[in-house]
Amino acid sequence: MDGEAAAERVGWLLGKVCRLHHLRVHQLLGSLNVYRGQPQVLHALWQEDGLSHSELAARIHITPATLSKMVHRMEKSGLLRTVSDPQDQRVSRIFLTEAGRAIKLDIDRVWHQLDDEAFAGFTPEQRELLASQLESIAGNLARCTRHGVEREGSGATPET
Repeated sequence: MDGEAAAERVGWLLGKVCRLHHLRVHQLLGSLNVYRGQPQVLHALWQEDGLSHSELAARIHITPATLSKMVHRMEKSGLLRTVSDPQDQRVSRIFLTEAGRAIKLDIDRVWHQLDDEAFAGFTPEQRELLASQLESIAGNLARCTRHGVEREGSGATPET
């Protein structure tokens, strides 16, 4: 296989993996009434609760408009609450509710299950090599996008 054909095959396979990963994430998280993109919001707030909309959007690499829709939905489901910043009423801060904190273990289990399913048959060394290569690809693509921000409507990984 020549270099161009190999690159096309790798690109096609990455797309296929992304689609299948998205489908499986949707299946697993749907049982928790959590939807694509929401675990990244929760993860960022588990690390630092009370972020502003703009801080949170930047942290998870999505647009503020996309985040606003997600936060609204997550407020309706009882995972988050927004509070006006006492120092600046124009700024809203996003906080986890008790339910938002409590769901962490369930979401962690989903990610572990997904990893176990996706990497069945891989040695630890193969997993580490693939992780390193994917980080390089992600870095290359982030540099090609405007400020590394993903396009409207796409999600980020749990680690971002």
